[in-house]
Amino acid sequence: MYRTLAAASILAVAACNGGEGAIAQDSDDNLTYPPSAEQTDEVADGDPFVQEELGQFNEPWAMTFLPDGRLLVTEKPGTMRIVDLGTGMQRAEVTGMPQVDYGGQGGLGDVLPHPDFAQNNVLYISYAEAGDDDTRGAVVARGTLDCDEPLSCRFTDSEVIWRQDPKVTGRGHYSHRLAFGPDGYLWITSGERQKFEPAQDLDQNLGKVIRLNEDGSVPADNPFADRAGVTPQIWSYGHRNLLGIDFDAEGRLWTHEMGPRGGDEVNLIERGHNYGWPVVSNGMHYDGRPIPDHDTTDEFDDPEVSWTPVISPAGFVIYDGDKFPGWQGTGLIGGLSSRAIVNVSLEPGAVREIDRYDMQQRIREIEQGPDGYVYVLQDERNGEGGKLLRLSPAGG
Repeated sequence: MYRTLAAASILAVAACNGGEGAIAQDSDDNLTYPPSAEQTDEVADGDPFVQEELGQFNEPWAMTFLPDGRLLVTEKPGTMRIVDLGTGMQRAEVTGMPQVDYGGQGGLGDVLPHPDFAQNNVLYISYAEAGDDDTRGAVVARGTLDCDEPLSCRFTDSEVIWRQDPKVTGRGHYSHRLAFGPDGYLWITSGERQKFEPAQDLDQNLGKVIRLNEDGSVPADNPFADRAGVTPQIWSYGHRNLLGIDFDAEGRLWTHEMGPRGGDEVNLIERGHNYGWPVVSNGMHYDGRPIPDHDTTDEFDDPEVSWTPVISPAGFVIYDGDKFPGWQGTGLIGGLSSRAIVNVSLEPGAVREIDRYDMQQRIREIEQGPDGYVYVLQDERNGEGGKLLRLSPAGG
């Protein structure tokens, strides 16, 4: 159930939450701890897929397929690679990328082709941008992928169409995942940058899900577009660190976000709704201080499912291919600290974990290819490059 947050609740949050910023880690792992007695999720005994390693990348963060099957992979230090999987993993660097503020969770982020990319070659990227006085924030830029040859490409005519506002100190919780919806709007996840209260402040775009026109302008029918003193680009609020976003076949918008110590969430995103952070969470602060659970109040939308112990979700795809019939219509979530792919049902009101596949490495990104196979990016760790894997059905 959704209601407007009272001003007194915001003041209470400000009074009790001042300490976590000093202890929050510059990593997008959640802290983990032994399972509680209530934890019932089971790890699958056998995997329905076989893994094929295709190559390695330098701190890969996101990937997307172009209509002709070429693959774009972003690397957090600021480079983007274009890959031809049909020619034995040939790849090259895309030139013309902007300077990024690399460090902590920041750097080059997501990449997304325009829905009409085959006609206009328009491409969107997100990245961390430096500001004044040791501040920074996520931005989204729109440009053109200009290719002389399939693997000779540059990013041209780049224009920033969205910025996190305000820029703040720290290098965590940018989120900056991108998606186009079936209605042609551009959606952006904007993390609260480990600053807590901005997630409830409608005058700022931190801790929000953002809905824009393809050129960065604000749709006239956004829920707060005609409300004075409110950032009109906001679609929903009360979010922490959203690292997965996708639409299902019914056009419903789903996201996942990291909780603090416990309480990772999958949410069904609805127009103008408030999801509660930092007033409520199914986790606790990193130093052990409690946070009221969602079920202690009806002021906010509850998560469809949450995890304690955490899975540290990163990357998200709702599968609709034909190679894995058992996955059709379900969500596949990459897990960092859980080192897993987590398969979830997505029936509103009955969302649950179906299976968990042990990948033995941190999973940063997961995408469905045009061939119906599933592609996975491992997170780089301890100097070992992040591997690109292709998952194909076990048994052929």
